[in-house]
Amino acid sequence: MEAGLRKDQPTEQERAERARKRVAEMKGFFVHLIVFAAVLVLLFAVNATTDGSWWVHWVFIGWGIGVAAHAVALFGRTPKFISRWEERKTREYMDER
Repeated sequence: MEAGLRKDQPTEQERAERARKRVAEMKGFFVHLIVFAAVLVLLFAVNATTDGSWWVHWVFIGWGIGVAAHAVALFGRTPKFISRWEERKTREYMDER
């Protein structure tokens, strides 16, 4: 054990790995958001230039719910029981050989 660290404190390597994971999760969200916006702009243009009823709003609503859920999962607070389960599973898989 490193000097000055209690057993329940993460090591520098663990903190760095958590930080890298968090950055990767945020990157995934922002890629999702950019693709969502770009595709919606294109679909809006297609819908605006074709005859018929408006359908692009259904895509916006459906996919928008997915983007909103992604944002809540990333930036919202995760319930404690889910966090504990994730930690337990992570340790379980790390202990597998």
